[in-house]
Amino acid sequence: MNFWAWALLSPLGPVYVEQGLAADASLIVAIPVLVGSLGRIVMGGLTDRLGGHLMFPAVSVITVIPVLFVGFIGQHTYPTLLLGGFFLGIAGTTFAIGVPYVNSWFPPAKRGMATGLYGVGMGGTAISAFTTVPLVNSVGDAAPFVLTAIALVLYAVVAWLFMHNAPTWQPSRKNMVAQSLAVMKLTVTWQACYLYALSFGGYVAFSVFLPTMLQNWYGLDAADASFRMAGFVIVAVVMRPLGGTLSDRLGAANTLQLSYVAVALCAAVLAFQPSLMPIGTVAYIVMAGGLGLGSGAVFALVAQTSDPSVVGSVTGFVGAAGGLGGFIPPLIMGAIHADSGSYSFGIVLLLLATLGAIVVTLFVARGARASAAAPSPVS
Repeated sequence: MNFWAWALLSPLGPVYVEQGLAADASLIVAIPVLVGSLGRIVMGGLTDRLGGHLMFPAVSVITVIPVLFVGFIGQHTYPTLLLGGFFLGIAGTTFAIGVPYVNSWFPPAKRGMATGLYGVGMGGTAISAFTTVPLVNSVGDAAPFVLTAIALVLYAVVAWLFMHNAPTWQPSRKNMVAQSLAVMKLTVTWQACYLYALSFGGYVAFSVFLPTMLQNWYGLDAADASFRMAGFVIVAVVMRPLGGTLSDRLGAANTLQLSYVAVALCAAVLAFQPSLMPIGTVAYIVMAGGLGLGSGAVFALVAQTSDPSVVGSVTGFVGAAGGLGGFIPPLIMGAIHADSGSYSFGIVLLLLATLGAIVVTLFVARGARASAAAPSPVS
């Protein structure tokens, strides 16, 4: 529900451009991503202290305010769109609430699968892609925002009544600043940040920018481009729990290598701007699968290697990196297209970043083997 709210502006970006509210939709769709990313650092730490039972309904209710603001006021001028989008980013912080919450309910051997299933919630962006533009066209400008606000209130009630903290969960008593500084010293935090910036960041970047890219590169209309983006999202969402499950069985590093090889191959193909049918479509779909697989595997890595008391804080940093990985590419892609009339160089940059992720994953695998080979302490 929160990801649905978080992605409301993405399908409407090209519409606002057509209406003359903005010359380019990149900043409109990127602002919620930026706020939702950086806010995860705070939300992860608060979840370690307050628990998901309180944090989920609280953030959901707070998100209703910017949703209704954009629906009735914010979407009529460019400055108010940016203001509404800024606070709409609060919805994106919920990912840092759910990972430690879910993690506390499961033993280490099942956390990859559990967090992967939780990650299916990012499919809320597909709901937005399928419903937002049709609702605006058939009912009115405010319709998708009102519907989302109602859904958020209903979810908040259900969450408060039924989503209790795990019996074994204990609130962290550490100072949030001190705990954040300690988490920043962990090597796995920065490794996971880079890997998630590519996996989830790539997914977010494509989910918010793909409609614009398809319109400019292939001449599709807004509705067709949004539906194709929704297909991209669905594939990534379906593959995310598989990434977590494979990480439990094969190891997170091996699963990540598989995902990044798939993304690299697809980026190499898309850089040449192939025809949309069938080569381009197949490449986009396989890339979505690779990004979804990697997104599930990264949090399996976090769940398997982090102390339960700091999972929220680690998740906050990693989630922030993932969101930032989704914020920057749309701006870069927009600038590249404005300068060259093509997105090819932007896709090449994605290819280079993916090759870097393959190298980082090799170091992650080496560290995991070293930890497994270390002798257990004798009591």
